[in-house]
Amino acid sequence: MPKPIPIGADHAGFAMKQVLADELRQLGYQVEDVGTDSEASTDYADYAHKVAREVGSGDAERGVLLCGTGLGMSYAANRHHGVRAAVAWNEEVARLSREHNDSNVLVLPSRCLSNDEARSILHTWLDTKFEGGRHVNRIRKIEETE
Repeated sequence: MPKPIPIGADHAGFAMKQVLADELRQLGYQVEDVGTDSEASTDYADYAHKVAREVGSGDAERGVLLCGTGLGMSYAANRHHGVRAAVAWNEEVARLSREHNDSNVLVLPSRCLSNDEARSILHTWLDTKFEGGRHVNRIRKIEETE
């Protein structure tokens, strides 16, 4: 059985998280929803750390986070060793984050995207493989500072 994909959001990303969790299930992924469970105000870092801990520890290969701009989630998630959280606002950024940076956490700015745009970005990110090659050394240099 494949490893689960944890997904988390603050209040700004809650509604879109529900949509993307359903999309992941329809694609056959095992989804672990780490919260939040409503649109009541909450702190993004709580959910970013939950997802990033799972990815950083290897319990999950990839994760998904959502907040209003995506920035707060990415700041918190990227504090974890082995996590490369990428804010993607279109398919090209999602694709490049995988090909060149081997991103393992997708962060979506829910206030800047429609549900259809978010689904397309998610699909691109899931379907894109890491190129390796010259990018391996670049990732190694990122990890040296962790």
